[in-house]
Formats: sequence, structure tokens, C-alpha cells
Amino acid sequence: MKMSIRRMKNFYVCLITLALAGTAAGNNITVTDLTLVDSGFPNTVDVQFTVSWDNSWRAAWTELASANVSGAELAVENWDAAWVFLKWRNDNNGDWSHTTLAATGHTVPEGTTITVSSDGLGVFIHRSAAGSGSFSKTVKLRWNRVADGAGTSVDVSAHALEMVYVSQGAFEVGTGSIAESGSFTDGSWVSDATIPFLIAGESALTITNSAGNLWGTSTEGNNKIGSYGTLPAAYPKGYNAFYCMKYEVTQGQYADFLNMLTADQAGYRYSSSSTDYRYTISGSHPNFTASAPDRACNFLSWLDGARYAAWAGLRPMTELEYEKACRGVLNATAEFAWGDYAFNKTTGFVNDGTADEAPLPSDAYCVFGNLTGGPIRVGAFATSSSSRKAAGASYWGIMELSGNVWEQAVSAGLAVGRAYTGMHGTGSVDSLPSEWPTISSGGYGVRGGAWNSGLDFFNRVSDRSFACISYDERSRSYGWRGVRTAP
Repeated sequence: MKMSIRRMKNFYVCLITLALAGTAAGNNITVTDLTLVDSGFPNTVDVQFTVSWDNSWRAAWTELASANVSGAELAVENWDAAWVFLKWRNDNNGDWSHTTLAATGHTVPEGTTITVSSDGLGVFIHRSAAGSGSFSKTVKLRWNRVADGAGTSVDVSAHALEMVYVSQGAFEVGTGSIAESGSFTDGSWVSDATIPFLIAGESALTITNSAGNLWGTSTEGNNKIGSYGTLPAAYPKGYNAFYCMKYEVTQGQYADFLNMLTADQAGYRYSSSSTDYRYTISGSHPNFTASAPDRACNFLSWLDGARYAAWAGLRPMTELEYEKACRGVLNATAEFAWGDYAFNKTTGFVNDGTADEAPLPSDAYCVFGNLTGGPIRVGAFATSSSSRKAAGASYWGIMELSGNVWEQAVSAGLAVGRAYTGMHGTGSVDSLPSEWPTISSGGYGVRGGAWNSGLDFFNRVSDRSFACISYDERSRSYGWRGVRTAP
């Protein structure tokens, strides 16, 4: 059975004897031809499928990032990948559970790397050598069926998210030109011109207003650096490599997530009162749909996003990782995520609500200033030949990190946020790692601005206007993007 669609969608076929069900897509990534194959071992089964997406790449280059590496050339490598995970249930009934994949035994096609996560929750699939263009490979993943408690008649559903690899290395936080709202700075800062702070490793950082330490330009309010103290070694600072979702969670992906939950779980996670600001999810469990499935999903609370991340085996990003995801290894300035100070805003659309939705004017590459009435299609600015700026992309090729919907992130300015250790979700919507911030505890905020943000400053990489806001409601401008520490 084969389907080719542009968003995450599941179909189910129940066959007596280990049979299968499912395909998934998210902004042009597809998983098709899903089937179960005898592995030759009694306790496992191989799940075979074809994963495909457009505009894939793997590249390596050298960068002169003088502030980071004292004038030496810095070697950088970067690629996109599919994060693929599987869900199962017994014989077309019951609740969906996350599969546990074997550490070995997977079939790897030529030119492809498959890296299994240490917890067995999923795999990263990507190019093994430099290149670009369409990616389409048939793979087999070995599933520990008996260990998961699966019977001999099961449904299997495959899911894929486009991710981008952010390589290990030093980078700067803050800005080197102006004192943006609450921006990070070296502790020697005393006036309007800030001093970027270098993140040179994952060791603990002292937070205080003295030279060589992490500090901020605000000590109170929603943009504060917080009290003197320590950012522990376990708090993910962005130095170590991680994968970041290439796009914000789409409305189609979120609708299909709701359909994979129980009716009660979906009832808690569905924003039933949200009917405006270009939000299009409607229906009831298990038949939620989105009429604009490729559009970034708004009206997501912190807990909505955290539950989605846990279900997918991902985790929330930190605000330091946010800055690394935007600017890479380049020196900090007062830039937007696309790398400079200029902007060309979207004022309208063509093919509105479709998989081909594109901005007006045609050379626009960002969404803010309250001109669109809500978020737009993820990746709407990018083509196979567009430059970083024309695509509105970050240093690494991650889309819409400035504008569209707010990026929710764990704050370094709040004690609860500083206690975050970057544990990944377990594949269950009901089980969040205990050290993740919650609505009751706070410890999180938003970065990057949204479609209705002010003319420019909220969208700049270093701006921390609401980095500590810990807002607990669903907002018309709040979205979600998950990350996972690289294996």
C-alpha cells in the first residue's frame, strides 16, 4: 500500500499475523510502503518502509569565526535528517505504544547512515556523504516486538520529522552592537554596548556581573538573567551537537498526534476554543483534521508542546541552544535568524492554505508586524535554489526561527529552568521527565518573535523580551519546535 502526501498522516490496516499500519509525512517528508518482514529471530521483527523528502543535503566547510577560535579556520559539518519513530497497538484496538528498536540488525542502504538512539525510541536517517537533492531510501528497522509486549496481530504506525544537525563547537550568545531586551552578555558589561559571551563547552557557568562570566542586561521582569548562581554542567548549553526540528510543528502534524492519543488525552491537548488567527484544526477524536495542514500550529501551550515532544521522543530546547541554532559559529551581532539586520515582511499569500502556499511579495522571507493575521506554511520562503536569507533560514538551514510563531524554550534566567538536564521524552504523552519545566513550576519562556510581534526587535536572535515569562495559556502566537541531543 502506498501513499504520497505532504503532511503527517496515518492509515491503519489490520492483518492477522504480524501486520502493519501506517505512514507519516511532515512538510514534504513521507514514509511509504510500510510492511513487516520476518527478521529470522523469534523475538524481533523488521519494519520495512521507504522514507523520502526533497532538498536534502550534507555539507562540510571551513569558517573564519575569529572571536570563537582566535582567527583559526573552524571546520563545520552539517546535514538534514529524518527522525523516524514507530508506534504499535494490538489488533486494531487498544492504545498506541512506542516501539523499542534493537541496537543492531537494521538494514542500511548504500549512501545512508542510520543512527539508533541509545534508548531505542527512534533513528536518525541521513546522507553518509556530501551531496544535495531528493532523498529516498528503503530501510529496515529491527523492532524488539516481544520485549514491548506486542502480540502476533498488531498495527504499526511510522512517523518521520525533518531535523537538522547542529554540530558541536563554540559559539557566542548575546549581541556585540546594542543592548537588546535582556540579552546575554559578558559580566563585564556596564553600558549600552554589550559584550558577547562565548559558550566554549558544557561545563558549569557562573552567572554573575563580573568579567568572564555569563550575565544579562536585565535583572528583573520577563527578560531577566535571574539571581547570581550557577548554570549547571547538565543544562544543555548548545556546545554539544544536537538535532533541531527543521520546521515548527504543523497543524497537520498536531492533528494527527491528537488522533494517536486516547480520547481523554486528546481532550486535554486540543484547543477546542481556537477558531481564528489561521488556526484550522477541527473535529473530534480520532478524526481531527487541519484544513491547512502545512501551516505552523499556533495555540500551543508549554504543556501541549512538551507532551508532543515526549510522545515523539524529543525534548524542549534551551534558550542557549536557540541562539546556536540561529547564528551557528558566526560572531554575535544584532542579527535576525537569517543572518543580517534587514527584513522583508510577508503581507499576504498566494495559494493560501495549500501545500504550495507562498508569500506576497514573492521576495518576502519573514512573518511579523501583525500583517498576516496568523502563521503561514512552514518553509514557505525556501526553494531548491534560494539563498539562506531568501529562505529565511538559520546558519544551519533551520526555518522560521525568527517570526511566524514564538519558539518555546527552557530559560536560563529562572531557577527551575537552570535545573533542566536535557533528558529526552520516553515516547509516552503521559510521562514527562521529572526535570522538565511544567506549567505549575515555570522555568520557560519564548524566543524569536511571532507573526504579530513588533516591527523588528522581538525577532532578533539575542532578544530576550519574554525569555522568563512562563505563560501557561494557549496563545494565538505560540508554537513548538523540539530538539534531541545527537547520539
